[in-house]
Amino acid sequence: MSQQQHVPRHIAIVMDGNGRWAKKRFMPRLIGHKKGVETVRKIIRRCDDIGVECLTLFAFSSENWKRPIEEVNGLMALFVTALEREAKALFRHNVQLRFIGDRSRFSNKLQSVIADVEQLTQTCTGMTLLIAANYGGRWDIVQAMQKMIQQVEIGQLQVNDISETTLQPFLSTADVPPLDLFIRTGGETRVSNFLLWQIAYSELYFSESLWPDFDESKLMQAIEDYSGRQRRFGKTGDQVVMGEN
Repeated sequence: MSQQQHVPRHIAIVMDGNGRWAKKRFMPRLIGHKKGVETVRKIIRRCDDIGVECLTLFAFSSENWKRPIEEVNGLMALFVTALEREAKALFRHNVQLRFIGDRSRFSNKLQSVIADVEQLTQTCTGMTLLIAANYGGRWDIVQAMQKMIQQVEIGQLQVNDISETTLQPFLSTADVPPLDLFIRTGGETRVSNFLLWQIAYSELYFSESLWPDFDESKLMQAIEDYSGRQRRFGKTGDQVVMGEN
C-alpha cells in the first residue's frame, strides 16, 4: 500500500452473490455460502493487517427470513460452525467480535455460541469485527428511539434534548468509528436497509464481483478508489483543501 493511500477507519460490506456464485456452477446455494465464509476469513485478515479499526459485515438481514426454509436453516447451521471454528483464531489475532441485530429470533444454540465468542474476545484491543445478523437499518433506528423514549419516561432525558447527537449513543454502532466506506459486492447498486443512519456521509463502492470472488486485491481496489475521493461533509472542495473548519 502506498503511503498516500488512506485506510478507512470503518468499512462495512454487504456480502452479496453467494447463491449466484453457486448457481453459475450448478451447485446448491449453501455451497456458495460456505465458499463465502472463506472470503470472510481472508477479508478480515487483510483489514486487520492494514489497520482498519472496525469491519462490519452484513451476514443476514431481517428480510432474509423470507428465503426458502432449507437455505435459512443451512445458514443458521453455518453460523454456528463458522463461529465455533473461528473464535480462537480471532482471539489470537486480538480481534473483538460483536453481533449487532435482533438475536432473539435465533435458536438457543446459536445465541449461546454468539455469547461465548463475544465473551472470549471482549478484552481484545485490536480490530472490532461487527457481524450484522437479523439486522436492518430501520430496526436499528427504531430500537434507538425506543431506548430514548424510555429515558424520557424516567426523566433522564427531555424531549427537547432529542437530536442527532443524543440519538447516536443508542445505535448499535455507537462505540465504533463513523462509517467511512460502504462496499457491496455482486453487481447490485442498493444499500438494502443496511446501516441507514450510519451511511449518511460514507463513501459507496459497488463491485461486480460475487462475494466468493471478492479477494484481497479487490478489497484494495475499493480502498484505493476511496482514498482518491475528496470527502467534503457539506463543505466546498476549496474549503477542504484549505483545511477550514
